[in-house]
Amino acid sequence: MKLHDLQPAPGSTKKKTRVGRGISAGKGKTAGRGTKGQGARSGGVKGPYFEGGQLPLVRRLPFKRGFTNVFRIEYQEVNVDVLEAVFNAGDVVTPAALAEKRIVREADAPVVILGEGELTKKLTVQAHRFSKSAKEKIEKAGGTAETLELLLTGARATVKKLPKEQVEALRAEKAAKK
Repeated sequence: MKLHDLQPAPGSTKKKTRVGRGISAGKGKTAGRGTKGQGARSGGVKGPYFEGGQLPLVRRLPFKRGFTNVFRIEYQEVNVDVLEAVFNAGDVVTPAALAEKRIVREADAPVVILGEGELTKKLTVQAHRFSKSAKEKIEKAGGTAETLELLLTGARATVKKLPKEQVEALRAEKAAKK
């Protein structure tokens, strides 16, 4: 076999339909566009959901396509069975310690402790939120669950995190008050 012998498999290629090339072509005269109207003109049809100028259904019913809560706080989730596997008895578990051991991605982002699994070690766990079952399991094992304050700013103090400098200044201010 040589280069000039190569050809595509039978039926794998098809010629493009040439429209508007005479009656015998089958797509002559109106070229498959019908007679008159917006679709027959050059420039073609409006977008995929144009309804003749009427407000389209997808714009009339936006709630059908979901809702994005701009005040949502994205927590990094950690289960108690992970704490059991990674930390030793008596350790202090902080978001920084979790990030150091690569259990969570960011040390600054909010952390929630969830109650999946069992905990037998006495740990001091500091997080921004605890599920009820996680708190019970930590206290049952003899440890303590300390809730950290969520340092955020903006509308209802939930929109965006403060810059690191401001967070450190607030922490220093609170420490000075104590």
